[in-house]
Amino acid sequence: MARIVVVGGGIAGTAAALALQKAGHEPTVHEAHPETDADIGAFMTLASNGMRALAGFDAARAVAGVGFDVTRMNVLDAAGAELAAVPLGEHDRPLARYRCLRRAELAAALRAEARRRGIDLRHAARLTGVTETDTTVTARFADGTTATGDLLVGADGLHSTVRAWLDPDGPGPAYAGQRVFYGYSDTAPRAAAPGLITMVRGSAAAFGYLVPPTGRTHWFARVPGPPLGPGERARTTPAQWRARLEPLLCPDRTPCADIVAGTGDDLMVTDALHLPPGGRWRGRRTVLIGDAAHAASPATGQGASMALEDALVLAKALRDTPALDAALARYEHHRRPRAEQNTAASARLTAARPAEDTRGGADTRRAADGGSDEALLRLLDWNTPL
Repeated sequence: MARIVVVGGGIAGTAAALALQKAGHEPTVHEAHPETDADIGAFMTLASNGMRALAGFDAARAVAGVGFDVTRMNVLDAAGAELAAVPLGEHDRPLARYRCLRRAELAAALRAEARRRGIDLRHAARLTGVTETDTTVTARFADGTTATGDLLVGADGLHSTVRAWLDPDGPGPAYAGQRVFYGYSDTAPRAAAPGLITMVRGSAAAFGYLVPPTGRTHWFARVPGPPLGPGERARTTPAQWRARLEPLLCPDRTPCADIVAGTGDDLMVTDALHLPPGGRWRGRRTVLIGDAAHAASPATGQGASMALEDALVLAKALRDTPALDAALARYEHHRRPRAEQNTAASARLTAARPAEDTRGGADTRRAADGGSDEALLRLLDWNTPL
């Protein structure tokens, strides 16, 4: 049993703790934010590969009780014509179906499962430094406390403090070329149905929407353009954002403009950021997972699922390989090519003008589900050695 210090108590860090405990180790999770941190409202889709990873460390059932199933996807052009209609997920496996849920709901479900299993979760623990030796690694926190273990897992997101310490000259977060709008609308399109997500390749924006069995229409829009200016998000009201977005959608013969018009104050905007590839992932007793290692722009919708894969594969690598350096190398060998392939695919989708992308639904589905080939299924099966 190894003592493992996990820095970051979001999706990646809590999932890593669950997987590492199943592999026989003793993880503790250290999260910078207080336990009462608020949900900013973002929703996400968790693809089948993410659900399979959760199943690997026995957490799929806890997550399947949150949100709702997504079983089909339609792709429309700017004129409202259907380009493709494809099934999503594994319909015969309830715990491997796509799910739509709020990001904070997924994190909360994982934290509840971690507490149920007796994993120590410490909040308000902001990392300030790391000391790594041949035999131990120590994390130092802003409140003066420390945590020492055999391994430190950096799961502290896109702006990772662990990555900055591990790879000070490596690439940092960069703007991916799009603003992302998302919100909740009282307008439900007539063609909407439970379990259906509709992707629209509009003339000026990529748009997606889905309607839960009960509740308001969930929607997002990816709009090419410059990044948000300093303070722009704070000083711009939801009504002002609507006034900027609706004229981009009105020329198209789709329900997108009406959906946005039916949105009240539940409208948010952020920059799409990504982490250019090539950075360092590991040290002697330190390793990065999730967005700390390979953040992609949101176009493929694979961020959370990739983090869950990381958690599972890291735990399997430590389980199957006694020497720590060899185990971390094995983790990186299995994860870096796939993660960077997703980053590149998401960057291509982000760079493409929506109306000029005529590839049809097959590419969109492959980008969304992360692949389902036999090698991936073996990788995500807990009982199959790496």
